[in-house]
Amino acid sequence: MKKLSKSGLSKEEIIEAFKHILMGRRLDERLWQLTRIGKSGFNISGQGAEVAQVAMVMAFDTEKDYFLPYYRDMTAVMAWGMSEKNILLGSFGKEEDPSSHGRQMPNHYGSKEHNIVSHSSTVSTQYPLATGVAYGSLLGKEDYVTLTTTGDGSANQGEVQEAMNFAGVKKLPLVFVAENNKWAISVGTDEQYANKTMAQRAEAYGFGGIRVDGNDFTETYLAFKKAVDHARAGKGPMLIEFMIERLTSHSSDDDQSVYRSKEEMEALPESDPIPKFQEQLIKEKYLTQEEIDEIDKEIKEAVNNATDEAEKMDDPTPESLYEQVYAE
Repeated sequence: MKKLSKSGLSKEEIIEAFKHILMGRRLDERLWQLTRIGKSGFNISGQGAEVAQVAMVMAFDTEKDYFLPYYRDMTAVMAWGMSEKNILLGSFGKEEDPSSHGRQMPNHYGSKEHNIVSHSSTVSTQYPLATGVAYGSLLGKEDYVTLTTTGDGSANQGEVQEAMNFAGVKKLPLVFVAENNKWAISVGTDEQYANKTMAQRAEAYGFGGIRVDGNDFTETYLAFKKAVDHARAGKGPMLIEFMIERLTSHSSDDDQSVYRSKEEMEALPESDPIPKFQEQLIKEKYLTQEEIDEIDKEIKEAVNNATDEAEKMDDPTPESLYEQVYAE
């Protein structure tokens, strides 16, 4: 693992990144609880991707750049600016939900305030939308970079290839991401694609692609920093594939023990990137174990408070069904 000091980020930035990572995990655990007791109807977990997602976001200027996420990006959208309460409002389907005012399924993230564009339930449709957002920066001569993500399974959709082709032709300031956890619901990568890496696909569309270890914070951050600098300089898009482990089932409606071996399931805890990141923080003297425990305590309290507050908020009324659907 590359040393955190090699990232060029300050101690304060590294600690802030860790807080986002741990918040992502604790809130994800809460959403599973809410689903299992019937207070939320659905959850798609991002456990295993937290370190990579925060490292990715740290490379962008979240004040002006745009983010078109996919359903497994809860930690990323919080690092971008959304709060734990924002996420819970969506899971509870409340009127104050900034993503859709309670009108979409959970895990469909959006925030006009933070330049986060919500996506469709049809996987990977955010890719062509992102090319439009990025093309807008060229047409309007604006200095922003667009980020869009999808999974390794949904990266095989036709619109993904169309989006990358258009972005390559127009040299758009756009960073494409394939979050490769090696499973498209129940289908492994050996049955998904024949190319050696997903990153190789970028070459066919006239731009660069790179595969990184998503469990390595510094390696991932530096790859994204290079891609963002490249895009902002007008040199066109890049595709980054980061390799991670999916620690949970595909969603709350899935049981991965049906298609993953007993040995693989038992080994999953060893692939968890958060304990490894905590060990790195301690070893490189960014935090002590006592400080990590205190941060964890504060985050758990924040999740509890946000859960209570969000659950008490108003549901959408039947009369408002057709509101918040189209722009004024």
